[in-house]
Amino acid sequence: MKLVLFCLLAGVVPGWSETRVARFAPIALYTQFEQAPPADVLEALQEEVASIMAPIGLRFEWRDLGKTGGREVSAELAVVTFKGRCDTAGLTARSRLEGALGWTHVSDGQILPFTDIGCDRVRQFTQSGLLVFRPQDRAARYGRALGRVLAHELYHIFANTMRHGAIGVAKGSYSMQDLLADDFQFQSKESRMLRTNRPGAAVDSTAGTME
Repeated sequence: MKLVLFCLLAGVVPGWSETRVARFAPIALYTQFEQAPPADVLEALQEEVASIMAPIGLRFEWRDLGKTGGREVSAELAVVTFKGRCDTAGLTARSRLEGALGWTHVSDGQILPFTDIGCDRVRQFTQSGLLVFRPQDRAARYGRALGRVLAHELYHIFANTMRHGAIGVAKGSYSMQDLLADDFQFQSKESRMLRTNRPGAAVDSTAGTME
């Protein structure tokens, strides 16, 4: 199996808007954490994914993989594993990036609905920026950053593409500012791909790597 990597470099964030939004049946996100995250981090993570995906018409049902009974039925799903410690304890003034922040699995050229998010790596990459915020706001900002990394990986899965956009959430390289800015969205082209390229989508009434 080949692992698909998402790496962060410098980037630019533009604006985005859409007036017409198709609505799809909810997608099941099965999640597992190596260490349980604080409630405020988890809430911010989920809210950020919704903020990025809802304008496109994608809705998610978050399910704890460890509590599933094996009888759940989903037209579309993804399995997300959060690696390391997903909190803001022990921040320092020196940020660093060691390896990919998130990666999606590929086998024989096919994108699989399995993705991993490196919580430790996201924290290490953003920690100097997180220290600028008030202590009571840091967990939410960190959770938001995790949500943006996850949204990028979900783009690869549900747009069924290894390609990146030039700007926005789908671009192949991020800066710390991208992860901590007040707003970050997909651009129109990638939004259309998410609505039309998804295998098995049910419409309701209305570094040889991929980074």
